[in-house]
Amino acid sequence: MRVPRRQRGARGRRSPRIPGRPGSPRLPRAATVPLGCLPGLAAAVALVLCAYGVERAAETAGPASAARDAPAFQAPRPPIVPRSVWLGDGAREQPPPRYDDEVVAVFVHHTDSPNGYDCADAPGIIRALYEGQTLGRDWDDLGYNFVVDRCGTIYEGRAGGTDQPVTGAHTQGFNHRTTGIAALGTFTEGAHVPPRMLHAIAELSAWKLGTSGTDPRADVRLVSSNGGSRYAAGTTATLHAIAGHSDGYMTSCPGAALQARLPDIRTLAARIQGRDTAQQATRKDTREDTQNALKRHVTQNEEQIP
Repeated sequence: MRVPRRQRGARGRRSPRIPGRPGSPRLPRAATVPLGCLPGLAAAVALVLCAYGVERAAETAGPASAARDAPAFQAPRPPIVPRSVWLGDGAREQPPPRYDDEVVAVFVHHTDSPNGYDCADAPGIIRALYEGQTLGRDWDDLGYNFVVDRCGTIYEGRAGGTDQPVTGAHTQGFNHRTTGIAALGTFTEGAHVPPRMLHAIAELSAWKLGTSGTDPRADVRLVSSNGGSRYAAGTTATLHAIAGHSDGYMTSCPGAALQARLPDIRTLAARIQGRDTAQQATRKDTREDTQNALKRHVTQNEEQIP
């Protein structure tokens, strides 16, 4: 289906690196800087930014305009703090965001920043991350789609709309059809991962994966767009629907402690989508149907006895 061109808006200049907004005729080839785990320039907060090279993005379609049947298992949208809260007047001029057709996987990261922060200071820390990436490395925007602090507060990260399948810059080779969630802190071996942070990551994952009907406990197939990942460009990789950064790239991110909690996040996210409840109800209905059928069979046999 041919999509009519949008009228040119106030911002006439468009970067060749970033495809258009939803509804554009096609997405041009683009290059983006993904995140790895390298020291950042925001020394005041001892941040280590995740960055590894420049990725050539594959051409992708924007969000589908045709109406689709609603997935059977969805989750409510959790509260999300808009990026204006942490960005304030510090936004840099940047090209429009890129979009994929849907989100079928989540990559979990940590920011390698200090853990002992006051949650009221989280917006300032996220802004330092943004400045380290956009000013220090001249990236177009924050790479993560979302950031979650230790109190379980979810912040909008990369621009483009929290309810949209925004193409991030968080996992080299696998930024398409995925969303990146960064846990604010350092979660290496032995680190404590706050329960409220885990629950918020599960809620956010359940919601984003629910839009495509993806079971958080499932495996998904993703095509690598960059040979700098664990998989050669063009290779189809089978990964967890909720995966760690290290599952797609050679890195220690999101830290051994957080990586070890990913099975718990998957289970909780599935429960939030209502999958366990529905499966239990199905098993109960099946048992009741079987018992009723047996009762009817016994009754019929008794009626046939002279």
